[in-house]
Amino acid sequence: MADRYFSKQTFAFLSALEQNNNREWFEQHQQEYEDLVRSPALDFISDMSDEMPAISRHFLAQPKKVGGSLMRVYRDTRFSKDKTPYKTNIGIQFRHELGKDIHAPGYYLHIAPGECFVGVGLWHPDAVALFKIREAIVQKPEAWLAARDDAAFSEHYELVGDALANAPRGFAKDHPQVDDLKRKDFIGLANMSEATVASAKLRPLVVERYRQAAPLMRFLCQALELRF
Repeated sequence: MADRYFSKQTFAFLSALEQNNNREWFEQHQQEYEDLVRSPALDFISDMSDEMPAISRHFLAQPKKVGGSLMRVYRDTRFSKDKTPYKTNIGIQFRHELGKDIHAPGYYLHIAPGECFVGVGLWHPDAVALFKIREAIVQKPEAWLAARDDAAFSEHYELVGDALANAPRGFAKDHPQVDDLKRKDFIGLANMSEATVASAKLRPLVVERYRQAAPLMRFLCQALELRF
């Protein structure tokens, strides 16, 4: 396993890409992208494939250039006013083994200048998955609170995401966990510094943060009838 993956030069490249977000510049700096972004990201993913089974055997670390855990650098601009072609962050996702077929919780790592964090949970689940999670909160409130308020999780993570203004249809407005029932996303974020990302602390810290999120991930998986 490698000790370090990314460097200050990685962040310098991402900053330069943000300032020169066009195909001509990117093609001229393709080798830098390979050396500073894609290759170290794939090395990190490869090493995480040895770590993930101890976190959960049902989440995949796939070190492939296309279709694996490394998210595409190309933006989908079809429905966006912003037509810049490239993402200016590194996105790494460890999806559930059934994640290609259904909405499932996942593990995530986001690396960008001034914005580095670990993410866990479920972003924009479809109506069926969202209903199942809300039902699980209602049916097993103690289990939900134990997951949400777990000491190790709460110390490092913040639950974020979109929410409804009012209680969702079919759920009581005065339910004790109504604020959680309003959630449209069930995402936990834990910030880290650029210095940590560029150091030998990165992989051990990511593994630690993923372990600390086990109560939330287990609750979400069980709500969706998935193995954790």
